[in-house]
Amino acid sequence: MLTSLFGASQNTALTILDEEKKPVPNAHILIKETGQFLLSDLDGKATLNFNTKDSLTVEISFIGFVKVTKTVAPNTTLSIILKEDIVTLNSFVVTGQYAENSPEKAVQKITIIDQKKIEKMAAVNLKDVLTNEMNVRLTQDNILGSGMSLQGMSGENVKILIDGVPVVGRLNGNVDLSQINLNDIERIEIIEGPMSVNYGTNALAGVINLITKTNKGKKLHVIANSYAENIGQYNLDGSVSVSTNKHALSFSGGRNYFDGWIDGDAVFGEKQRIADSTRYKSWKPKEQFFGKASYNYQLIGGNIKYTIGYFDEKISNRGLPRKPYGETAFDDFYYTTRIDNALIFNKKLKKDKNIKATIAYNDYQRIKNTFFKDLTTLEGLQTENSGDQDTTKFNQWVIRSSFATSKDSVKVNYEIGLDINIEEAFGAKIENKAQQMSDYAGYASIEYKPFENTIIRPGVRYAYNSNYQAPITPSLNIKQTIGKFNIRASYARGFRAPSLKELYFDFVDINHNIVGNTALKAEQANNFNLSTNYTKVIKSYILKIELSSFYNQIENLITLAQNNGSLYSYVNIGDYQTHGIQLNNDISFNHLKFGVGGSFTGRYNHLSETNNIAKFSYTPELKSSINYEFPKPQLFVAFFYKFTGKLPGFGLDDNDEIIQTYIQSYHTADLSVGKQFWKKRIQVTLGSKNLFDVKAVNSVVQGSAHSGSGVSSPVAMGRTYFLKMTFNLSYDKIK
Repeated sequence: MLTSLFGASQNTALTILDEEKKPVPNAHILIKETGQFLLSDLDGKATLNFNTKDSLTVEISFIGFVKVTKTVAPNTTLSIILKEDIVTLNSFVVTGQYAENSPEKAVQKITIIDQKKIEKMAAVNLKDVLTNEMNVRLTQDNILGSGMSLQGMSGENVKILIDGVPVVGRLNGNVDLSQINLNDIERIEIIEGPMSVNYGTNALAGVINLITKTNKGKKLHVIANSYAENIGQYNLDGSVSVSTNKHALSFSGGRNYFDGWIDGDAVFGEKQRIADSTRYKSWKPKEQFFGKASYNYQLIGGNIKYTIGYFDEKISNRGLPRKPYGETAFDDFYYTTRIDNALIFNKKLKKDKNIKATIAYNDYQRIKNTFFKDLTTLEGLQTENSGDQDTTKFNQWVIRSSFATSKDSVKVNYEIGLDINIEEAFGAKIENKAQQMSDYAGYASIEYKPFENTIIRPGVRYAYNSNYQAPITPSLNIKQTIGKFNIRASYARGFRAPSLKELYFDFVDINHNIVGNTALKAEQANNFNLSTNYTKVIKSYILKIELSSFYNQIENLITLAQNNGSLYSYVNIGDYQTHGIQLNNDISFNHLKFGVGGSFTGRYNHLSETNNIAKFSYTPELKSSINYEFPKPQLFVAFFYKFTGKLPGFGLDDNDEIIQTYIQSYHTADLSVGKQFWKKRIQVTLGSKNLFDVKAVNSVVQGSAHSGSGVSSPVAMGRTYFLKMTFNLSYDKIK
């Protein structure tokens, strides 16, 4: 039971319950007279101590429920029932759970990035918001875009979802994070460790699920955002949604424009330069258009939602004027188009049985065109080299359905599901110009509660794949609550299927000799996770401490290797391992939130099997954030910091001698200040990103099929300054 805020002898006991009379832990209880608040415990209970004979007004809230305001007298016992906010609940999804649930009750450790953090970071895309996340290491290719690693494993092992639907279009195994805009995203859920039982391939390192916004009971809701950054970034987007009792219709869209950047560009404005000397940019000019329309039909205890989205991007890679006279240049242009369709059905049966079904079709196309440009006449002619003009297409059908029970009063709940994925690839560099892969899977898990505070969940997935031997995938999750401690332990068998590119790539010309390998096996991993978190409320302080560790052991790792002479192909080369530990601490006091954490990740050195070098190379990370909200002036200040440690490794030089490889460490920090006006309808946020002015870090990298190497890796465009304005207007009634 929670301690008092007032330290007096008159007590009032509150019990917070839902409509099924189940306790609601961590419900927020705000005392209106003092502005202080406390949380309900795991049994939904809290105690108010009075130092006055007068009654107090308390406001009880919890996500997924309608807010309740009560007048509470001293020396009473009161049970407060929270009613489900149906519109909110149907959009509130916790990834991998049997039903909509709170993160505290989830059997997995789930990291939540909420809308407030997204707004305070002024994050435009998924890359921006992941810069402050632990165990996430970002990479930047100024043509292929932004990639990531999680728990020391590359982005091809991370499943990225939007409302549970996989994002299609991986280039070299990675989804470009800068193409995933956050203008309509409400929250982001991250689960580290294999989720292959639920989501199949590419979920070996974890899952990132982006949940889109929903009109929460407003008849009319209009949002407009403008964003400007001094490096030449200008964004404008907006949305309109209309709802009635059962129907909700929304439209959103926008344009992101970036005019390119090279070290030496003026902080503000543009210097006078010689003609054509600014046409080359190390960070390429980029223009994005995006739009989405959705229709939601409200059912009793559920909903049906259809969404269609469109994305179009153009990257311009203008070359340097060619010597000796500078009258010609080679220019590349990259066009990306995404069209996403999803029909999602959710339904509760008797409040403890849940049906979910999703049918989605995603289409992805990327076109590369190369031109020989005459800088005197500005005429361009397409080149004729085989690698200069290219079109790659992917499309994917996803059909998922599941049935689950979620009754707290019974010892056994379960989930059974069906997951069908059909993917096609088209392009000149694909064998026979087109290939298809189909995956038909069934999965099931049981959630057993032998004791009140113990949950044991075993699960298994079995799949048939048309192109390779799909492995059987088991998992086991255990959650134990002891007082204020939540202890979670898990074992999972994850896998990553060979992609269509790895199986059927065919690119042979004067400069390239790369072919796929239809004999590839799926990568498989054994993952162990152990975590414990502790929550303590001391008067108006809320302290949260979380300690976690992981171990990944990967078999049949797929990589591009040299086979004979100049021939490169994809092969299974053996094992890879990562392990690590992390600690996070968060403290809240009234309107102040402070967080600090650190991690230490080890990555396996494959060359240690035959050479006298360390078996693992270790990388540290640190992060911190400070957020303070001033209620009366409706103003906030937010600071985010992360240290990304040196990434060491080993490689072979041209003489097959061992050499040390590394990517140097660096610091990043962002600062933002925001204020609301006109009854919170307008918010203005200004700030600075990359306060330490990082641009590139020293690196030594091994050559590839192109025999390339580099001396630096791009990180950011130096210190930048931004201004964001948001217009937010809602009407509960439409005349």
